[in-house]
Parts: sequence; C-alpha cells; structure tokens
Amino acid sequence: MNARTPLHRAIVQRTRGSSHGPITRLVSPSDLGEVLKPFIFLDRFEAPAGGQPPQFGMHPHSGIATLTYLMSGQTDYEDTTGEHGARGTLPTGGVEWMMAGGGVWHTGAPRNTERVLGFQLWVAMPPELELATAHSIYLGPAEVPQLGPARVLLGSYAGQTNPIPAPSNITYLGVHLKAGETWRFEPPTDHTVAWVAVGEGELTAPTALDTGDLVVFDASGDAITFEARTDTAFVLGSGVQHPHDLFMGPYSVHTSAETLRQGQAGIRERAQLLRQQGRL
Repeated sequence: MNARTPLHRAIVQRTRGSSHGPITRLVSPSDLGEVLKPFIFLDRFEAPAGGQPPQFGMHPHSGIATLTYLMSGQTDYEDTTGEHGARGTLPTGGVEWMMAGGGVWHTGAPRNTERVLGFQLWVAMPPELELATAHSIYLGPAEVPQLGPARVLLGSYAGQTNPIPAPSNITYLGVHLKAGETWRFEPPTDHTVAWVAVGEGELTAPTALDTGDLVVFDASGDAITFEARTDTAFVLGSGVQHPHDLFMGPYSVHTSAETLRQGQAGIRERAQLLRQQGRL
C-alpha cells in the first residue's frame, strides 16, 4: 500500500512568544532561533494611537543584520553607520536594514500620533559578512518590490528582488490579504526553513492562525497555501539553513568566539566615541 501524500505542508511548531509591554519576542536563539537560523530573532511591536510606543533607546549590535518593517505608523531612527551616522523617519510600509558588522549603535522611536504595528527581524550573517563595515539602508514603500499581495522585504521571490544586498539564501515577505482571498507561496529551490508570523487578522495555512501567532513549517520545501478569514497582514520567512554555530553576547551573534570578541571590541570603541559626542 502506497504511503498517503500529505495535502498540506505541516506545521511543526507554534508560539505566541513572550510579551514585555508593546514588544513580543517571538523568536530567539534559545528557542526557535536555532531551528529557524538564519532567522534568529523576531520581535512584533504594537501600540495604539496616543499610547506608549516601544522605547528602544540607543543600543549596540555586531555580527548580525536587523530588518525593521512597519505595517502601520511611523518611527524615527538614528544609527552610527557611515561618517556622520544616519537619521530620519520610516513611514508605513518602509523598511530599515542595518548591517551591524564589526559594531554599530542605533535607536528607534515610534511616533504615537497613530497606531504602530511592525516587526523587527535579526538575521545571522556568514563569516565573510559578520565583521564587515556597518551600513544601513532605508527604503520607502514605493522602493519595496511587490508581486500581488506580497512585498519582497528581503531577498528575491518570483522574479522580484529587493535592492538590499542581503545574503542570497533568504526570502522575507510582507503579505496583506483581504477577507476571503487565497495566496500560495512557492519556496525558492533548496529553501527548507519556513515560518509565518501574523501581524493582525485571522487566516488558515491550513490550520487556523490568529493575530500574534508564529508557526514553523516542516522542512519539506513544499508550497504553502494561505486563506484569509478576515483582512490580514503577516510576514513570511524562507531560506536555506544557516550552517554555522551561534556564539552570542549581549546584542551580538557571531559564528565563532574570536569573531564575537572582535565584534564586542568594535562596540566598545564606538561607545567611547558616542560618549565623547554626548550621545550616550
């Protein structure tokens, strides 16, 4: 008797994370980050208009890259990349990419004049990039490629490529569906890591998912079909498994103890400069 072919790609893990005020940590290396690497941290943040928005404060990173995506609202940003640093305002639909490399400091301050909803993703870097020169890229909504309901936040999908020079083995999408709409995700070749986090709304994949849920799919590399039960917005990550161990320090993730040491030394050097400038 032949084995029955599964009709849907199976969900193998589910979480609603751990919330601290307006920020919910859905993924970290101590839990799903080890399974989902190169996607090693994921935070969902939300605050109502007039409420207390998330306060990140000036803080460092090394060895990784962060990508912040705003589904709703605006946030002011500042970082220490380049000769004079970067600062500005990220609008709804905008994307902030910051390659921490050998050490960087940054901060963000969402505005409370309107509802704020978004995600911040940390991506593990390969050895050739983990100590690279820190840099940041800010894309407005019109600069983010779109294919149907999916916006390509990072990497490539179905012939659409985001201009951010991210590692070639990952795809990160922001998807918006109206109630009753169906959308099918066809993973790129060799992508066995796949997960979805729901920003708002209700959908099936085919198991029911709700606002705040994160689910991990099996490593089959099969397609995934989503059906929106209400208007919904979610992010989807797909990629090739990161083959390196994770060596972690406060705000840093590297591929070895030595590169972690170098990254943390770079953070201290930049902290000294920030103190001299009165910014820390």
